[in-house]
Amino acid sequence: MRLARLLTPDGPVAGRYEDGVVITDDGPYEVGRDGRLLPPCRPSALYCIGRNYAETIEQMGYERPDEPNFFIKPPASLVAHGQPVRYPEWTDELTYAGELVAVIGERCRDVSPDDVPDVVRGYTVLNDMDALDQESLTARKAFDGSAPLGPWIETDVDPTDIDVSTTVAGETRQDANTELMLFGPYEIVSYLSKRFTFEPGDCVAFGSPANPGLVEPGDRVEITYEGVGTLTNDIVE
Repeated sequence: MRLARLLTPDGPVAGRYEDGVVITDDGPYEVGRDGRLLPPCRPSALYCIGRNYAETIEQMGYERPDEPNFFIKPPASLVAHGQPVRYPEWTDELTYAGELVAVIGERCRDVSPDDVPDVVRGYTVLNDMDALDQESLTARKAFDGSAPLGPWIETDVDPTDIDVSTTVAGETRQDANTELMLFGPYEIVSYLSKRFTFEPGDCVAFGSPANPGLVEPGDRVEITYEGVGTLTNDIVE
C-alpha cells in the first residue's frame, strides 16, 4: 500500500495513494486537480547515514567506518516530489545522492534489529543534497531544500534487496542495489534507536550508492527505488 499527503486549498490531507488519487475518509483527491503532493511524512528529524557503500567510500577517499556514521537534517530541509529545488546562491558545488528511507510508525527507543519491521511504517526516497564547498557538515547538508523526499510511503517492500537508479538530465548516474550496504537497514534503525527516541514520521536514510555527483540549474533529478517509487525534482536558479 502507498500512503501520501496532499496539500489542498483547505489544508493538508493524508490517505492511500492509487493511480494519481489520494483516498481519505472524506473522499478522493486527485493529484494536480485538487492539490499537490507534500512530503509523505512530517518528521521531527531526518537521520542520514553516510559512508554506507564500499564503492562510494573508495570514490570519496574515506576510511571504512566501524559503525554507522550519521548526521541529521531538520524538517525545514524537506522538499516534496515534483517541487523545484533551488540552487543556493552561496555554493558552486551542489550534489545529488539517491537514498532509501525508512519512515518510523510509532514512538520507540532501543529497538532490536529483529523488531525493526514492527516499528517502521514503510519506505520512501530521499535526494540527500550536499553543498560540497561549505566547510561545516551542517552547512553542507542541513540547509533549507536539501532533502527532497517522496513521492509516497510504500508499506509493503523488503528494504534489503532493492535496485536503485538515479538519472540526471536523462543520463543514468547511479545503478546499484541495497544489498551492497555495509550496514543493513534493520541494523541502522536499531543502532540509532539506542541513541535517540524516534517519533512517528521520523526518517532514517541509509546512505548513497556509488556515483553521487554535481547538478546544475536546469537538471531534472529522478531517483528510483524498485517497488518503492520515483522521486523527481527539477533544479532551478
